[in-house]
Amino acid sequence: MTSIMTNSAAMSALQTLRSINNDMENTQNRISSGYRVESAADNAAYWSIATTMRSDNKALSTVQDALGLGAAKVDVAYTGMNSAIDVVSEIKAKLVAAREPGVDKTKIDKELTELKNQLVSVSESASFSGENWLNNTTATASGSKEIVAGFNRDSAGLVTLTTLGVDTSSTTLIGAGNESLGILTKDIDANALDPDATGTATRDYFLIDTGSTGGTASSGTAIALTSGTSDAQVDDMIRVVDSMLTQMTDAASNLGAVNKRISMQDDFVSNLMDSIDKGVGRLVDADMNEESTRLKALQTQQQLGIQALSIANSNSQNVLSLFR
Repeated sequence: MTSIMTNSAAMSALQTLRSINNDMENTQNRISSGYRVESAADNAAYWSIATTMRSDNKALSTVQDALGLGAAKVDVAYTGMNSAIDVVSEIKAKLVAAREPGVDKTKIDKELTELKNQLVSVSESASFSGENWLNNTTATASGSKEIVAGFNRDSAGLVTLTTLGVDTSSTTLIGAGNESLGILTKDIDANALDPDATGTATRDYFLIDTGSTGGTASSGTAIALTSGTSDAQVDDMIRVVDSMLTQMTDAASNLGAVNKRISMQDDFVSNLMDSIDKGVGRLVDADMNEESTRLKALQTQQQLGIQALSIANSNSQNVLSLFR
């Protein structure tokens, strides 16, 4: 039946054209944005996962910055410690030279004084971002410093932070606020280091006197030379300086190990961020080859739909020929 009131063919053609136009709009949005899932309306599950992982990646980026800051602090502390080790090694060599008969100990002491000043300078200069792990100006131990190293999310969606600890109490060279806290300022018993000791009486020595009165002050003998310094006293000084050198070497080794761990963690976080980006991309990114092919097909369908609608609308005009 042909009707001029209801054009079923035109209605069908129009519905098809609307569907094609809607598909074209979606395809064009994917091509222009680059996303297959741009909003929750596109795919709620994938959008939720992608949004959460993007947020985690931002947190990991901050962790990477924190690792860089931590690495800088460790590098500065290690550089200062390494320089101090060289100076203390020089002090030890000077004391060994003072053991030789006929040596002017007072002249060697002048060199020791300058070397001590250098140690103080190195310790005070080894500071980064307001933190100094070699020079403690407080009356309490500096304790452990933490570096943010990781951001974790478990299967239940709960998040935790991973930290790296650095025991800066073992790296303190100068106890500016409490001499008993510094490797170079605290008392060290030479008697305990003497393999030939016959008694238990302590023979305490320290290298640097800070003049601190806020904490426990060193009560032993300062490592210094005079014309009356005996060979036995020089021997004790050498043993004490060697003990300091051992402690400093251990501290430098720990700093080096932490520095290596930070470097490995930084590489891991960088690779993890790349993996997360790739995973999110697989969920929400549009395949541009597929979308461009689909757009070409929809453009062809749209042209055919327009033609079909035009033909359907012309059917009503053909009725007029029956009344001529």
